[in-house]
Amino acid sequence: MARYTGPVCKLCRRESAKLFLKGERCYKEKCAIDKKNYAPGQHGKVKRKLSDYGVQLREKQKVKRIYGVLETQFRGYFRKAVKMEGITGVNLLVTLERRLDNVVYRSGLAMSRPQARQFITHGHITINGKKVDIPSYLVKEGDVVGLRETSKIKDIVKLSLETAEGRGLPQWILLEKAHMQAKVLKMPARDDIYGDIKEHLIVELYSK
Repeated sequence: MARYTGPVCKLCRRESAKLFLKGERCYKEKCAIDKKNYAPGQHGKVKRKLSDYGVQLREKQKVKRIYGVLETQFRGYFRKAVKMEGITGVNLLVTLERRLDNVVYRSGLAMSRPQARQFITHGHITINGKKVDIPSYLVKEGDVVGLRETSKIKDIVKLSLETAEGRGLPQWILLEKAHMQAKVLKMPARDDIYGDIKEHLIVELYSK
């Protein structure tokens, strides 16, 4: 499957927001957006007023990049969100938040979502004791996400867990540091999803 392999710090600068794609670096002074708070490219410093469509498009691109999904997959999530009961924009964010790669990151088992995806695709992550190598797997209430007993990344995970509490753990996930695993206590609510996301703009964009 196609995926973005370029410099991720440029994505944060393009969206003028921290997307936390670089792990621990995002929390330090070396963060690119702190040093260069303008869009990448020759004309990045030029401020342009966006149209309504441009504002909606940038919001969609920001959310796609936060969760690391491409356009076709993102549209699929939106179609599912439309069919679900409740508010479409909230349904979309909750579905993205339930992705396994996001849960591995949010629980502190990985320092970033890209690192979490690598752990999953390399077979290091289990759900309820069974190996799952699909980053887009949607967790359910009661699922326990952990490491395989034979995993060779335990030292990396220990380092990640040491910094996890500093960035904040969601209330819908219970982290058991001693066992290097996390339990999904409940489905995430809108208030559990951090970041300056205006999901109604995405709904307006796809509703045209």
